[in-house]
Amino acid sequence: MADSVLIINAGSSSLKFSLYREDTDKQFVNSVNGLLEGIGTKPHLIIKNNNKEVLFEKNWTDPELFKPSARDTLFDETIEWLFNHLGDDRIIGTGHRFVHGGAKYSAPALADDKVYEDLKALTPFVPLHQPGSLSPLKIMLNKNPEIPQVACFDTAFHSTMPDYAKRFALPRKYYDEGVRRYGFHGLSYQYIVHYLQETNSPLATGKVIVAHLGNGASVTAIKNGKCADTSMSFTPLDGLVMGTRCGKIDAAIILYMLQEEKLSPDEIQDVIWKKSGLLGVSELSSDMRDIIHEIKTNGAKAEYAKQALDLFTYRLVGEIGRLIASLKGVDGIIFTAGIGEHSPSLRLEVCKALEWLGVSIDNQANESGAITISKPESKILIQTIPTNEEFVMLKDVLKFTDK
Repeated sequence: MADSVLIINAGSSSLKFSLYREDTDKQFVNSVNGLLEGIGTKPHLIIKNNNKEVLFEKNWTDPELFKPSARDTLFDETIEWLFNHLGDDRIIGTGHRFVHGGAKYSAPALADDKVYEDLKALTPFVPLHQPGSLSPLKIMLNKNPEIPQVACFDTAFHSTMPDYAKRFALPRKYYDEGVRRYGFHGLSYQYIVHYLQETNSPLATGKVIVAHLGNGASVTAIKNGKCADTSMSFTPLDGLVMGTRCGKIDAAIILYMLQEEKLSPDEIQDVIWKKSGLLGVSELSSDMRDIIHEIKTNGAKAEYAKQALDLFTYRLVGEIGRLIASLKGVDGIIFTAGIGEHSPSLRLEVCKALEWLGVSIDNQANESGAITISKPESKILIQTIPTNEEFVMLKDVLKFTDK
């Protein structure tokens, strides 16, 4: 008999989960990983062990379960498999990732019905994210009230931003109603700070820019392990160019779409969240790998792909510059997440654009996937550090147990 911790990361159309089991050394190690995707279309579940061997797989065929409203039923079946798989083991806590915790939650919270209602009230802030996260939390609260349910927030890390970095220049009532800059990807940034502290890095107490670059992308300024400012704001739409999200745009463009093109709010939401970014500019793909491959393969003929890459890089470098100014200097720049960790071409483009700051990148180290990719003479330390948001969530859950 062993104790396990369940980590749940639910999105609008998918749900990822991991089971961490306590070993003989009293360490929690990953034992099971699952992905429930196609929620709202054709749901598919696959569960693997830590050796990537398939333990269970299912495609649902009932058309009634193709509807978004079937989310709870699908998750219910998934949880039932997990509890059967546990045997004599027990789950001592569950961590739920929430994109938004609002102004109220600046640390992980032991969830109950009151917390659930607080988070449900934030749905207008992140309508594409919050419902998916709320669903498994509600099911677990109802079915397994004896198991601690811990809400872990992407916004919490950014709560240390000063007041002037949180405000929009709107009438004060909006700030009081919660319309403010929050920041996201906080669990990822929290892990990077943990890594710097654990490795006794000089950056742990320095001025650092961390670029979390994936399908969703943001950059954060960190000073002495605390957030000072970030690129995302009221929602995860703001800031950088992303896979399908537009990033920062003039707010009047929304009025133009509404008044001149006569688009509905739902249609506008679809454009700026799902049809913009790399996909919208390149008309090829939302995946940076496809963009770079197209450029390398077709050269000058890959005009749209090149424009998408140039725009992504330009906006990223500009935001890094803004955040360096907010810190009044910088000691290091760290790349993380899917693109940040796996695209040496993108890292090279960004570092070349920052050469005026004294950045000098080691091409061989960059291509090899080394942690430190800057040359010894570089005035700024450049690193690539894989993120691990589940590690942060696991530690957050254990805080609410006797482990």
